[in-house]
Amino acid sequence: MKAKAQFSATFVLLAVLFTVCLITSNLLATKIFAIGTKIVLPCAVLIFPISYILNDCFTEVYGYRKARMVIWMAFLMNFFVVLFGQIAVWLPAAGFWQGGEHFNFVFSMAPRVAGASLLAFLVGSTLNALVLSKMKVASGGRGFGWRAIVSSLAGEFCDSLVFMPIAFFGTPWKVLAGMMLVQVSFKVLYEIVILPVTALVVRWLKTSEGMDVFDAGISYNPFKIKDIE
Repeated sequence: MKAKAQFSATFVLLAVLFTVCLITSNLLATKIFAIGTKIVLPCAVLIFPISYILNDCFTEVYGYRKARMVIWMAFLMNFFVVLFGQIAVWLPAAGFWQGGEHFNFVFSMAPRVAGASLLAFLVGSTLNALVLSKMKVASGGRGFGWRAIVSSLAGEFCDSLVFMPIAFFGTPWKVLAGMMLVQVSFKVLYEIVILPVTALVVRWLKTSEGMDVFDAGISYNPFKIKDIE
């Protein structure tokens, strides 16, 4: 009989944090803030890059297969929140309750935007894990900082490439390109600034967990969720 996969308490806590970051970023996305007069960004950019940092930690320490499982788990939990948030919006409000407008503003995502957000996360996070994993094998585990930046750049770019055209369908391509450039640049810069902390956490995890997985010879099929050994 095949032994079941074992997960440490640290792994579980990081997986929960990863999921919370994704759900929180979607809620924070309802507010837009400005930097100066020309740069406007959703507040999601404050926390969404953390999910990519955690993704790097999962892939670097535990391997692509466990990272893939966590990505799908976060995707499903976010879908759960979006679904029940929409149901809550549809339910008739009590006559004495005055918070309907504000509640609906936060939780009422257009189906197209919700779908774009979920699909973009799935594509971007999976690509981020795949690139980091393949680069780790090719480099023999050297140069984590460089690998983390390249993989995040690939993931964030594809995330925006999927999300922007779907969510803002009909917007001129020049405007979309500008929005994508600003978002990707901000997120990647964010991750570069915090890279020393990420590298420190990765080193600590490798030591405390006693593992440093190399994904040689595995299947990178994003749908093989049960393959977590």
